[in-house]
Amino acid sequence: MRIKSALVVGLLALSALTVSAKDKAKASTQDIVDFAAASPDFSTLVAAVKAAGLVDTLKGAGPFTVFAPTNDAFAKLPAGTIDTLLKPENKDTLSKILTYHVVSGEVTAKQLIALIKKGHGKAAVKTVQGGTLTASLSGASVILTDEKGGTSTVTKTDVLVKNGVIHVIDTVVMPN
Repeated sequence: MRIKSALVVGLLALSALTVSAKDKAKASTQDIVDFAAASPDFSTLVAAVKAAGLVDTLKGAGPFTVFAPTNDAFAKLPAGTIDTLLKPENKDTLSKILTYHVVSGEVTAKQLIALIKKGHGKAAVKTVQGGTLTASLSGASVILTDEKGGTSTVTKTDVLVKNGVIHVIDTVVMPN
């Protein structure tokens, strides 16, 4: 069982290191915001980043690690949540939620898996917002647990951009 687990973790780490030539090219030309804006899967995230006034920050030098929720991830929120958060009077709340998805520095999948292994199955990841995400493995998948006990699965790793790395997640994580 231990050998099988180590093999799965090793294969996940190796697959995370495989970066396509297309991704390498994007890494040299696109920042986090440009990458998200160019993908139809992140239109809600881009709208939220704009509404929160975080465009300049996420276009900055970084490096940043972003756990980026897809449109489908945002769609899992209760009806009306996105519309409410995008209102100008909720800018601070929206900013708090979005910066909870950002880590200062560049943390690749390989590095995150190493932290999880070092932590005997869990790794605490400090976010720019000031909160903590807990990363763990479920089979070959990295799972993020937020401070409220909600979970999100990393569905794509190591999208390299010029100011950091993006890991795609399937659920919005929420700070306390």
